[in-house]
Amino acid sequence: MKLCRFGKDGAERAGLVDAQGVLRSLEGHVADITPDKLAPEHLARLAGLDPASLPVVAGPVRYGVPVAGIGKYICIGLNYRDHAQEAGLAIPPEPIIFLKAISALCGPDDGILPPVGSTRLDWEVELAVIIGSRASNVAEDAAPEHVAGYCVANDVSERAFQMQSSQWDKGKGCDTFGPLGPWLVTRDEVPDPQNLGLWLDVNGRRMQAGNTCNMIFPVAEIVSYVSRYMTLLPGDVIATGTPPGVGMGMRPPVYLQAGDVVELGIDGLGRQRQIVAG
Repeated sequence: MKLCRFGKDGAERAGLVDAQGVLRSLEGHVADITPDKLAPEHLARLAGLDPASLPVVAGPVRYGVPVAGIGKYICIGLNYRDHAQEAGLAIPPEPIIFLKAISALCGPDDGILPPVGSTRLDWEVELAVIIGSRASNVAEDAAPEHVAGYCVANDVSERAFQMQSSQWDKGKGCDTFGPLGPWLVTRDEVPDPQNLGLWLDVNGRRMQAGNTCNMIFPVAEIVSYVSRYMTLLPGDVIATGTPPGVGMGMRPPVYLQAGDVVELGIDGLGRQRQIVAG
């Protein structure tokens, strides 16, 4: 299933995108896509609905963050070998964990607002994992059972802020730095999360092109590893790192400017489009 939330910011409703790409309302079945609705029994009930019986949502719509009430946004740094190389950094011996502020979350096509003093605004297409059930110190082979699904993430970053100290959060957690969606694609529709193409364009120019097969630490290992250090709860998000092609890694570096258009996507998970505000 492709589950989503659509409508004005703060007034989103639950929806489902059918096999033909048609948005349909889940009104009468579920009011919103909240963390408790990611439990297997709830997903099974929604999967049992006939999409053709659901009302079509007409006209252009705004997609919101696919899950309401997300509790934690966890990120994994330098998780692609070729990205670590372009950054001139060693391959990490274990996953690098940092947190992104929940207030950074926004819809997949909402604009990017550069924070005051921003000079090095950058992009990062990433596969995001959405947790479906509580996970604490889980084994790697059991980790996939705790995943509700996957979605597209843009880990927008302000590199000048990020590099001011050893803690990256300042450059990662600004408002609008967390576009997520357009959909949560349930785990059953992503049989191999380690074979997904990722891409990102700026003003129509391809900047990033990669595949999740090049992750240093795969999804199951990441979920297991993170669960050792913090309990993962339904609705938590883990962004799993970015392939090469970020602005900071170019020679000379290239950063986003007002009016730039960022488009990105992942095989089977949809695409995003953001405009950098002036």
